[in-house]
Amino acid sequence: MRLGIFAKTFDGTDPSLVFSAARASGFSMVQYNMACSGLASMPDEISPQIATAVNYAAKLNGIEIAALSATYNMVHPDVTVRKLGLQRLEIMAARCAAMGTSLLTLCTGTRHATGQWQWHSENNSPEAWRDLVSEMAKALTIAERYNLVLGIEPELANVVNSAVKAKLLIDEMQSPRLKIIFDAANLFESVSLEEQKSIISSSVELLAENIAMAHAKDRKIDGSFTAAGQGCLDYRHYISCLRSGGFNGALITHGLTASEAEQVAQFLNSQI
Repeated sequence: MRLGIFAKTFDGTDPSLVFSAARASGFSMVQYNMACSGLASMPDEISPQIATAVNYAAKLNGIEIAALSATYNMVHPDVTVRKLGLQRLEIMAARCAAMGTSLLTLCTGTRHATGQWQWHSENNSPEAWRDLVSEMAKALTIAERYNLVLGIEPELANVVNSAVKAKLLIDEMQSPRLKIIFDAANLFESVSLEEQKSIISSSVELLAENIAMAHAKDRKIDGSFTAAGQGCLDYRHYISCLRSGGFNGALITHGLTASEAEQVAQFLNSQI
C-alpha cells in the first residue's frame, strides 16, 4: 500500500506548492481537488493549460495523482442540480488523462437539498434508488467515453450507506468502470470494538474485488470524525482486512489539518 492525502488538506492554489507540502509531510500520492488550482471543486471549465500544469507539478514533486474528486449530489431533489453536476463531471472527465489520473470519485447523494453529506429520510426510498441508478448510468457513459473508472464511497448519510447497498449498485450497473472507495470510518458511528471489527471484516469481504482505493480517517467514541490514529478505529484490523482482501493500492487520508499531516503519515506507516 502507498500513502496519500487529500490535496485540499494544504492551503494554496498553486499545485506545485500543494504537492511539495504533501511530499514533505510523508505522502507520495494525492486525491486531487480542482480547488488546489484556484477553481471550484466542480468547475464549469478546465483549460488544457491548467490540466497540464497539474500533471507537471505532480511529476516535479514525485507525487502520483491517485484520483480526482468529482463529487456532486447524484440524487438531489432538484433535477436541474443533478444535470449541472453531470455536465461538470464530463468537464472533469475530459481533463483526467492530461492530469495523469483515470479515477474519479463520486458521491451517491442524498435527498437533503442543502447538505450533500446530511441524511434524509427519503434516501432509503425506491425513488431515490431509481434516480441513483439513472444518474449512474449517465456517469458511466461519460466514464466509457474517456476510458475512466468511477469510485463510489459507502457513506451513512448517502443513498449507498452500506457495503450491501454498494454491492447491489455494482451488481445492478454491471460495469467494470464502477468501483469502490472504501472508508472504514464511514460504516459505523458509535459501536463496540467487536461490532466495529465485524462491520469492517464483512464489508471488505463483500466488496474486496471492487475496491479501487481506500480512505483513512477516524471516529471518536461519540461518533464524530477525527484524523487517523486519534480515534477508536482499529487500524491494525482495518489494514489487515484490506490486505486479506487482496488490496494493495492507494490509502488516502483526509479529515485532518495540514499541521497534523506528518503525524498521520507516521501513524499510518506504522500500521502498514
